[in-house]
Amino acid sequence: MGYLDTWKVLEEMVADFRKKGQAVPVKTMNDLKSARTMIRILEADASCGETAQKIEEYLGSVESYLVSEGENVFGTPYAEEWLERLDKVRRKGPEEQEEEGRFVPGLPREHKWIRIRPSAELTLDGLKVLAEDSTLSYKAQDDGSLLVYGKEERIKDFVRKMTTKYGLKAKK
Repeated sequence: MGYLDTWKVLEEMVADFRKKGQAVPVKTMNDLKSARTMIRILEADASCGETAQKIEEYLGSVESYLVSEGENVFGTPYAEEWLERLDKVRRKGPEEQEEEGRFVPGLPREHKWIRIRPSAELTLDGLKVLAEDSTLSYKAQDDGSLLVYGKEERIKDFVRKMTTKYGLKAKK
């Protein structure tokens, strides 16, 4: 089952509720956050047997509230549309599941990290040299980005050097 994709649809539904001025209870939001945490744990260590069950409980609780409240407040077509989207992501095969690369297993806990996508101005080789100059470690990722990690002060220094050298503005 595509837990991450299901979680993303539920997160979009929460955003839609808020956009339409409908409040979402704290318990529902906590369940959504807990589900995301458990998904990360499952991705890091798939041998945890109870984790999948807890994820399903959290996602089920969030889905139950959002769908029933959506139907009460916005009508049946609204609820059916979201149920259809949830059903669609659940039927995807494992190879079709979207990957999200926020949790980085294998990095020491005391290290901070930043993921950078090379561009015309910021070449992969240039980023590696800049990381080495800042006494940081790095790993090339499968998606072409560079994961730079080390002490927090050095990461900040690296970002300062990168923006100064290439005259880039930070995205918010």
